[in-house]
Amino acid sequence: MRGEAERQIGMLTLVTPEQRVRGDHPLRRIKPLADAVLKDLSPTFEKMYSSTGRPSIPPERLLKASLLMGFYTVRSERLFCEQLDYNLLFRWFLDMGLDESSFDHSSFSRNRARLLEHDVAREFFARIVGHAQDLGLMSDDHFTVDATLIEAWASLKSFKPKDGSGDNPPDDPGNPTVNFHGERRSNASHESTTDPEARLARKGAGKEAKLCYSGHALMENRNGLLVDFQIVEANGTAERRTAIAMVDQNLPGASRITVGADKAYDTADFVATCRALNVTPHVAANDRRPGGSALDRRTLRHPGYAISQKKRKRVEEIFGWIKTVANFRRTRYRGRELTQLAAYLVGAAYNLMRLAKLTVAAA
Repeated sequence: MRGEAERQIGMLTLVTPEQRVRGDHPLRRIKPLADAVLKDLSPTFEKMYSSTGRPSIPPERLLKASLLMGFYTVRSERLFCEQLDYNLLFRWFLDMGLDESSFDHSSFSRNRARLLEHDVAREFFARIVGHAQDLGLMSDDHFTVDATLIEAWASLKSFKPKDGSGDNPPDDPGNPTVNFHGERRSNASHESTTDPEARLARKGAGKEAKLCYSGHALMENRNGLLVDFQIVEANGTAERRTAIAMVDQNLPGASRITVGADKAYDTADFVATCRALNVTPHVAANDRRPGGSALDRRTLRHPGYAISQKKRKRVEEIFGWIKTVANFRRTRYRGRELTQLAAYLVGAAYNLMRLAKLTVAAA
């Protein structure tokens, strides 16, 4: 006899989200690491909110929610809040009960100004880096720099002349027809009306130009952990200038270190500046540049140079994870400041994932 599906009206249960997450789930290793860092940030969170009024969504919960969005490729905050209603794994990670209501997606945007004002995302990322250093999982001597393009949240149709000459009445205000044929466009004469800080850039010769930001990673070579992740304006000198700034800011000290990089960094200015900072530049030699490579033969024949060239390719794994899994190929925000905040949270998610794997391997 065919059974009939009975509609369930209500249920009384004593099961907790903790019981529904299997013991060997990867998030079980990540959660205590994230909670320990967030506990250290508690004094900062106290300064962010008033001592009176209606309680807010805990900032720890919002930051951990941002990590989950990176781990599980959730494309928007609205979609995450929808999934939070029925995803027991997410509720367990955020320390939420089964009967607790999901918060509204606007909680992210309302609290984002507080996170920016108190530089919470950068501090969160920095404390995770410090935790990795305390565990002895990061190199003190050997590092890699590289850059990639992060697409801006702006359409090419918004890239208009700064003098306003391109403001013709559109045939369709929602999706106007724009003909770029024969028009010369550049960052000097044009800017995006959607995101004025974005710049037109291309990945390489023959590639299409897009409105982008430039993302710069500083990686240590032992385990491929991020030391810094900066978002700057996309221009022709951003790679080398930002690399020097990251090395100078994050790697102070009297001992000599090495920094690997690709051929784009093989310039006389970059090599000379690195040596002035007591840094040995292990950049890929570009013999085709006018005048040949800026590196001397002593550096090229050193055994450590070959090792740095092999290790530096791991930075592409970081960019690959950030752009595919963490869905940061294109920013969801407008402006460099908000994109930088998102970059720190994505970088923190990557480091936590790596730390969870490394601590298990070391156990």
